Order: sequence, then C-alpha cells, then structure tokens
Amino acid sequence: MANKPLRVLVVGCGNMGAAHSLAYQQLEEFTLCGLVARGDSKTKLKAQLAADIPLFDDLKRAISETQADAVCIATWPDSHEALALTALAAGCHVFLEKPLATTVSGAKRVVATAHLAGKKLVVGYILRHHPVWQQFIALSHGLGKPLVMRMNLNQQSSGSAWHTHKMLMQSLSPMVDCGVHYLDVMCQMVQASPLSVSAIGVRLSDEIAPEQFNYGQLQVRFEEGSVGWYEAGWGPMMSQTAFFIKDVIGPQGSVSIVAREAAGEGQSANVEAHTRTESLRVHHSELNAQGEFVHQDEWLTASDEPDHFALCQREQQFFARAILEDSDLSQHLQQAVESLAVVLAADRAVREQCTVLIKEML
Repeated sequence: MANKPLRVLVVGCGNMGAAHSLAYQQLEEFTLCGLVARGDSKTKLKAQLAADIPLFDDLKRAISETQADAVCIATWPDSHEALALTALAAGCHVFLEKPLATTVSGAKRVVATAHLAGKKLVVGYILRHHPVWQQFIALSHGLGKPLVMRMNLNQQSSGSAWHTHKMLMQSLSPMVDCGVHYLDVMCQMVQASPLSVSAIGVRLSDEIAPEQFNYGQLQVRFEEGSVGWYEAGWGPMMSQTAFFIKDVIGPQGSVSIVAREAAGEGQSANVEAHTRTESLRVHHSELNAQGEFVHQDEWLTASDEPDHFALCQREQQFFARAILEDSDLSQHLQQAVESLAVVLAADRAVREQCTVLIKEML
C-alpha cells in the first residue's frame, strides 16, 4: 500500500480487545505497536499474537513510547470516555468500542474533542459492517412510513458469560449495553431523530446490586411517527424462547431476519449468533381485487456470511479508510450519540417509572 501502516495501540485485552488485535495483525493498513491493560490479560493476549508486542500498564506512556497513530479502546464501558479523551489529547485517532460513554454529556464531549483535534473517531457498531444487516436496513427504506421495528437480544448466560454480564452491569444495564447496536439500526432505518422513550425493567437475581436490573424493554417514538421496541435480558434464568427477534414493518410490508440455526437451542449466549442472519424474509402487503396477496414472500439467503472475526476486520478497515481518506464521520457520530441517548433515557424511564423526552437528554 502507498501509505505507511498506521501504528495502533489496543487498550483492554479481553474478548473484543483480543478480536481487534488479531484483526490488526491480518491487515496491511495497521501495525500493532502495543497492548495496554492493568492486569495480566495483556500477557495472555500477547501469547496468541505472532509478534513480540510491547506491553504497558498506562495509556499515556504507551502512546509516548510507541508514537502511536491510533488507539483502539476495548475496556469496560465506564472507562471509555476518559481513555478516549486521553488518546485524542495525545494526537491519536480513536476506535472506541460501544458505547461512546456512560452518559450523553460524556459522549458529546468525546465527539466534540475529536472534532476539535481533527482526529477520526469510529464507534464499534459491528452490525454496520455486516452485508445482510446493511441489506436489512436498505430494504426497510422501501416499506413506506411509519415503521414498526421489533428487536431483542436475550442471553441465557452461565459460568464465565454470567460473570462477564455481572461485571458489565456495574457500568450499564443489558438494555443499554446491547441496545445501542439495535437503536443504531433503528436510527438508520427511520433516518429521523428519536422523540421519546418509555421502558420497564426488573432485577431477577440476588447476585447483582439492588439498584441494577438484568431485564428491560424499551419503547421508542421517532419524530416522523415511527415506533420501535427493544428487549434485553442477561442471566441463568433467561428463556431461550424467542431470544432472537429482528424485524421491521411498514405500510408496504415487512422484512425479517430469520436465523433458524443461530436462534436455536443454546445459542443465546453465543457471540457468533448475535450477528448471524442466515436469511431475510421479505413480505409485500399488496392485495388484488379478491383481497389476496399479489406477491409471495421472498427469501434472501446469506450464502457467504462473515463471522465475528471477519466483521472485526471490516470494522478496522473502515477505521483505516476514515483516517487515510479523511472521511466525514459526522452522521456516524450523530447517530452514535442519539442511539446512546435513547437507551440511557430508557434506563432512566425504568428507574423513574416515566416517559422521557430525548431532547432532555441531548
């Protein structure tokens, strides 16, 4: 390639940090120049990598010693804002796993800082890089308005997965942590700003703090009249039934992701199942003079579906292009802030048992 590889640091060496590190090693656009973590996760990750990667405990020192061009942040959500601001202040571009921050004000602060610094900020919305999810969104634009969007991701977790979920809930509820992905999809479908949110939630385990809840459902209204709901639950008590619902309905018909295998028994806690689509079912609402359907449903099958690792590679290629081609990421970041505002408003709606206007959050 014409450009020198971008020197990138990875901060956070758990599941997503490992996935992105392995992706960087496969891409000519990047050189992985260091791993940053407080514990021994960085040593374990280094053992999986092909090169002798320097290890650091502190991000500022790592940037200074490696002369990094970019930083990939894959830590617990409550550290995202501070680490992103540190990296931007040091002159680095930032790839930031979702969510941007744990508050809307924090998210807006990170976005504004990236703009002022003239650096690229990409948020890790992995579904944006999946060809079938892209098609799902594109097909929704042909259904007319308003839209009804129905999505969920309930995860029956145990062992290490339940431990991870309990750790995550110290920062964010399942409705927030997972919900930003699907609210981002909704924002792309309706191409309008969210208006208000209502929500319900409940604590189903004595293993989490009294103020936490591991099941929630939100209902969102958009400015042009579209509505959507999203449901998320974590834990050993969650049902495997109907954990995977992803469809959109409009006056002209509906489009649904139908993942027969990925939605099967024991798949709800499998991270690969969370992005798999397998097929799209397209339904047309047109009726003939006899009141019968004019068109049969269409089935669009995903013949070459990228796995989770391939999607991580696509995310990082997008990050590289944004830097090297000076891409305009303003819409990407606006939707990242708005989708976060919706789920945080839903979290507030649960706790206060009220409907929250999104403009109050923004």
